[in-house]
Amino acid sequence: MARIQYYSTNLKSEKVSFREALIRGQAPDRGLYMPDQIPVLTPDQIESFAGKSYPEIAEIILKLYVNDDISQDDLSRLVRDAYNFEIPLENVYDRIHVMRLDRGPTASFKDFAARMMGRLMQYFLKLENRRMLILTATSGDTGSAIANAFYGLDNIEVVILFPEKEVTDRQRKQMTTLNQNITVLAIDGKFDDCQALVKRAFADEDLSFLPLSSANSINIGRLIPQSIYYFWAWSQLANNIDDKIIFSVPSGNFGNLMGGIIARHMGLPVERFVVSTNENDEVPVYFAKGSYQPLIPSRNCISSAMNVGHPSNMARIVALYGGIMDEKGNISKQPDIDRLKKDLWPVSITDSQTRETIKNAYEKYRLLLEPHGAVAWAGLHRFFEAHPELYTPFQLCVTLETAHPAKFPQEIEHILGIQPDLPESMSHLDEKIEHMIPMSNRYEDFKNYLLKRK
Repeated sequence: MARIQYYSTNLKSEKVSFREALIRGQAPDRGLYMPDQIPVLTPDQIESFAGKSYPEIAEIILKLYVNDDISQDDLSRLVRDAYNFEIPLENVYDRIHVMRLDRGPTASFKDFAARMMGRLMQYFLKLENRRMLILTATSGDTGSAIANAFYGLDNIEVVILFPEKEVTDRQRKQMTTLNQNITVLAIDGKFDDCQALVKRAFADEDLSFLPLSSANSINIGRLIPQSIYYFWAWSQLANNIDDKIIFSVPSGNFGNLMGGIIARHMGLPVERFVVSTNENDEVPVYFAKGSYQPLIPSRNCISSAMNVGHPSNMARIVALYGGIMDEKGNISKQPDIDRLKKDLWPVSITDSQTRETIKNAYEKYRLLLEPHGAVAWAGLHRFFEAHPELYTPFQLCVTLETAHPAKFPQEIEHILGIQPDLPESMSHLDEKIEHMIPMSNRYEDFKNYLLKRK
């Protein structure tokens, strides 16, 4: 296979190496970087994952995309340092499992991508004796994962923007109690405002003196690592290469889902992705009506990390299925909608349905879910209600739990009357001092803040 290069979804920037795509974050034409080819693994290679550890699988997958930008020994060292925690697969009934991606240092699935990305960035920046300023918008868990993954790195400063009224206290404190090379801006607005500020700053020539990059899922360095845990789940649970799996993925900015789609295109035997959204239903509506309209403003739901009215990664999904979508959500060439519908089944879950799912799952199975995982659990069951002919006790299914229930103590206590156990990574947050800067959602204010960093 030829060396993979990375093109922009807006198709107006030149192709670059993995290293360059990682460091830049967003392409100069405001598009998102995508590999110009998806490497396909053989059935024997995929089946061989069954006997491998998570870091071993990660090393194999990542090596395909980084080419020779990093040596095998250095990649192996970084991977083993990044993935030093467990990834439980909890069987609930029949062959339906919950993959708990909440055991990392910030108790969120974002740890999987952020820790790998931070180590890769620091590796390349040290080689070139460069510094970088990372701008990251967060609707909840991304900010804390990035803050933790990049905290204390010599060559990187991080500025995190979050909607001040739409994250939980614990999500906020995981970002605001670090300080040092981490700065946190509390934006008077929504996640989409935060994301728009970051994207606009990248395209602003007045800020070209700043060595800017992004750690959002718009960065290819966040995206590729998110494909790995799909291979991991299948390798631990499947009987053989013919054992196809259904994943239900809680979806907000669609980076998590996009990682799974990449895994499928690499040969992972996936029957279907259930695209489980909250009340921000712009993608289910698009599949139903064929016309994509960003949801402005986004709707505030208890699954706060999914409160996204225009998922950035839709541009990548559209591109992978033969279409063209710009950064604003305008589609100039429609993707193959029939293929999309064959691979993906989107569904919108309301807050009331989310709460009911948390209650029923706990009462029936003693399965403790937080709001995002509950959306995925509800989405899977909605899928089988719509397609009863596809359900058998032998169908392998995995729903993704993307954050620890302890991040949502008020909601869990309100629904179940219990306080979820606090993981060690969150046990001392309340004792720490917070540092954050309040800011409007006006771009001029954000730009002036950045200009002062000269």
